[in-house]
Amino acid sequence: MNKKIIIVPIVVILAIVFTSFSFEESAEKKNIQFHVTLADPELYINGEYTETFTIEKGEYFFRFVPNGSSPKILSITLNGNSFNFSEDFKRIGTPHQTGISEYYTWDYDGEKNIMISETQEISIIINPNGETLGSVSVDILEN
Repeated sequence: MNKKIIIVPIVVILAIVFTSFSFEESAEKKNIQFHVTLADPELYINGEYTETFTIEKGEYFFRFVPNGSSPKILSITLNGNSFNFSEDFKRIGTPHQTGISEYYTWDYDGEKNIMISETQEISIIINPNGETLGSVSVDILEN
């Protein structure tokens, strides 16, 4: 009997935790308007990755998942009927000390916010400036 008293609340708590993670993940997936992971040089044609997608009117921002081997400069151009954007994002490393070692976290510095004035088809061109061997993920998310 005592085991049931302990196990039932634990199961309920675990169910609540897993449900909340599921809702957060699905909400974030809804906000992703564009995603690509560039980890294979064959994804680039003539040194650039190009794709077209439709985006709704609204405010958006870039999110990157780089590492130490990601391109030092990642040039991104967006073109649509009433929208043009171009930015050379520079990879930056932030050192962290743990007491016995040092490690880096990576991000790209540049203008990450964009405003789309109307629903339109957008062409994205991602140029790693010759560094096609390092991997990087690029997302455009709705604010």
